Amino acid sequence: MTDPLLLFIAAVFLLAGFVKGVIGLGLPPVSMGLLAVAMTPAHALAIVIVPGLLTNIWQTFAGPHLPDIVRRLWPLMLGLVVGTCLNGGMMAGAYARYGSILLGILLVIYAVVSLRKFVFTVGRHNEKWVGGMVGLISGVISAATGVQVIPSMPYLQAIDMERDEFVQALGLFFTVGTLALAFNLTIAGLLDESTALPGVVALACSFTGMAIGQAVRVRLGPEAFRRWFLISMICLGIYLVITTTYEISFA
Repeated sequence: MTDPLLLFIAAVFLLAGFVKGVIGLGLPPVSMGLLAVAMTPAHALAIVIVPGLLTNIWQTFAGPHLPDIVRRLWPLMLGLVVGTCLNGGMMAGAYARYGSILLGILLVIYAVVSLRKFVFTVGRHNEKWVGGMVGLISGVISAATGVQVIPSMPYLQAIDMERDEFVQALGLFFTVGTLALAFNLTIAGLLDESTALPGVVALACSFTGMAIGQAVRVRLGPEAFRRWFLISMICLGIYLVITTTYEISFA
């Protein structure tokens, strides 16, 4: 890793941690989206794994709802693990270079859906089978892009959880998904000593950014910041699709 690239990684995770500190999520979409500008999604994910896992573990245990969340969401998480493992070779395979395009499309979809505040509900009696299917699809997409927000985020918003329970559920869901991705990367040989220094830099900057974001949250309206964050994700997603398509076309 060159010094300019390490500085770039530090800046990316400061921003991603800041976003997570302000609105409670966003570290993987922001960091994966920005790192994909300078490297393949597989190498970006290898750097994101450790800070993503540790910040999500902290979020998982920061509340009293964990037993109820596990009982309610186990089909979603099981589907996530199965889907991630089934598509395990995607990042390191022949089609790995298309991961940035898919990531860009997903960022745009996620941002547009969130901005429009599209609302639908899933009844309790349908949660298990719907959750299992959503988890499976999220896992397949996650294995290719490292991002787990589509279609899991709309689903979690549709099952009517209390605010604190919802935040804790996000932590558990992303923890399980990150562990499954770490398994895939280990099998593919992408987690090795070359990711150690970038991982340490990313971890330190993530927690620093989170601390700053949490301090700013009390002064800045989270809804206003969330809106501009999602608009930025749309711009970044479009940029990734256009630039990656151009590179593939003229390779």
